Amino acid sequence: MTIPPALMVLGTSSGAGKSLMTAALCRVLRRRSETPLPFKGQNMSNNAWVDQAGGEMAYSQALQAWAAGLEPQCAMNPVLLKPQGDSTSEVIHLGQSVGSCRAEHYYRDWFRPGWAAIRNGLQELQAAYPEGRLVLEGAGSPVEVNLQPRDLTNLRLAQYLRARCILVADIERGGVFAQLVGTLALLRPVERPLIRGLLINRFRGRRELFDEGRRWLEANTGIPVLGVMPWLDELFPPEDSLDLLERRGRKRGAELEIAVLKLPSLSNFSDLDPLEAEPTVQLRWVAPGEELGSPDAVVVPGSKQTLRDLGALKISTLGTQVQAYAAAGGAVFGICGGMQVLGRELHDPEGLEGASNGAGSAAGLNLLPLRTVFGGSKALRQRSSQALWPLLDASRTLSIEGFELHRGSTTALETCQPLCTDAELGWVHGSVAGTYLHGVFESGPWRRRWLNQLRARKGLPILSEQQPHHSRQREALLDRLADAFEQHVNLEPLLKP
Repeated sequence: MTIPPALMVLGTSSGAGKSLMTAALCRVLRRRSETPLPFKGQNMSNNAWVDQAGGEMAYSQALQAWAAGLEPQCAMNPVLLKPQGDSTSEVIHLGQSVGSCRAEHYYRDWFRPGWAAIRNGLQELQAAYPEGRLVLEGAGSPVEVNLQPRDLTNLRLAQYLRARCILVADIERGGVFAQLVGTLALLRPVERPLIRGLLINRFRGRRELFDEGRRWLEANTGIPVLGVMPWLDELFPPEDSLDLLERRGRKRGAELEIAVLKLPSLSNFSDLDPLEAEPTVQLRWVAPGEELGSPDAVVVPGSKQTLRDLGALKISTLGTQVQAYAAAGGAVFGICGGMQVLGRELHDPEGLEGASNGAGSAAGLNLLPLRTVFGGSKALRQRSSQALWPLLDASRTLSIEGFELHRGSTTALETCQPLCTDAELGWVHGSVAGTYLHGVFESGPWRRRWLNQLRARKGLPILSEQQPHHSRQREALLDRLADAFEQHVNLEPLLKP
């Protein structure tokens, strides 16, 4: 049995488009009847996914797994760093939390264990799919000269696997020739032969206008330009929260405005992708210090540091604005850490959630009569349940599914309406509700029922609940991405024997 050579997508910088180009490559190889195996040795992100075995991984690798037609598994992202603020990150190895570390000590304390986790992840993935082709994604730039000797996930991995590499540059940022030539110049002689092709990403306008630049690059680097990818209008999950700002276009047909609190330690913002994809919904991200205004609903998303974010809401008065909004009957919905913030009491005896004074307790926004106690191991598991709220049509129950990813436990301090048949997954109190179920909006019928509740309050026509799961829309977006990739990128120099 001949194992096809590994491919790797490197970038001239963070945000060059590596994640989506890797997803596109996975989908294109799948169309060619291959088994692409997405893999990112080390990722830094608070946008996470929980696999079927209860392992935590970056959402971007889950997206690439879906592009490859595979079930996501944490071996695809064996090292995940989850920023906690103050230059500190939680360290996840093969899906499980193994500690935390300050940035200045990371390579001293975690380089060897990280490389071991990466090799174990590779072995696990290749054992599960022995005929698969590894499709690797790099991180940031591969030529940060101060970090190269301790690089875990770029050229060290490329050399280890003898991967054939594509170097992606974002022309939208400007200076694309300097990006590419500068990156190549900083490669060591042993590394340069790994680069088999260049890819220009996010090009606007007529691509033939870049023909002269293409010829110059090939003549001066000796490396073929595999393609020029156009600017894509579709919305895709971003790699990190900074990219949220690039997604805030106004929708002509929007009838509902939903304010989403942009918490300082925001996590799992991909929970909002299904809402963002709704043609009649406009999301407006509101950071502490900004005015809440008068939206049709407020969503409080997940948080990596719940008590720290709660403190930011209180100091900025955004918290009191949400309280006043709810007191006037406004609809508020919290997800995971967002639900905890909406509760009455939060207790953190081990100092896990970023309180300014370490261990202690804090009063929540008191919009849900809930007590949360942080501690113990993380709840990491996929869940499904039957929704009990909202019930515009009591004759039809709806299934919801997603995953839990949180520390601690939450209990109701007084009688509360359960959100679903698994009472510990969510609560409703008046116009305020919350759930531990990440991905709850992916259920098309439940999402539409929740939106219809808002529409009814506004006197808008009710939308059909006959909506597919968001995964079907995600599949269509991945297909369109792959269509564009196949049209504009020539993979043959990369794939030929």
